[in-house]
Amino acid sequence: MSRPTAAPEIPGRATEAREQGTPPVTVAVRRLPHSASLPERASAGSAGYDLRAATGAAIRMEPGARALIPTGLILGLPRGYEAQIRPRSGHAYRQGLTVLNAPGTIDSDYRGEVKLLLVNLGRRPITIERGERLAQMVVAAVPEITFREDESLGRQPTEGLRNDGGFGSTGQ
Repeated sequence: MSRPTAAPEIPGRATEAREQGTPPVTVAVRRLPHSASLPERASAGSAGYDLRAATGAAIRMEPGARALIPTGLILGLPRGYEAQIRPRSGHAYRQGLTVLNAPGTIDSDYRGEVKLLLVNLGRRPITIERGERLAQMVVAAVPEITFREDESLGRQPTEGLRNDGGFGSTGQ
């Protein structure tokens, strides 16, 4: 029996379940007049969707400076999901540009414009141009959590667990 041929994957569009069997998720997006583009993946295997600067003019960031960069996008995440905003590794490595609160979280009930909180940790000024890919967004499921108090936790060592060692307690 032959398998049906899958449609070619289009960057930026998760229309088919991935090889891992992850079902597609639809996220509503409203593009504001100043938006540069919809989020898009750089390759079919990318976990993150690139977000672009939707600035009117270039923005210069001095070393140590923070900036809130608009994307021109409003997301309608389904309940039970969040969007995580993460740095792009190339910018972080080459320039020291990163997301200050990485990963930043966009909750499913937020309906304002997505803005990127960036910081220049490099030694030189950075100029951000309109349409430049600045961060990546990963949409992740968030389970509903019920917390149950348990007074026995941390009172007795548990084999194989660190208890209160933390902060490097498992070795160098």
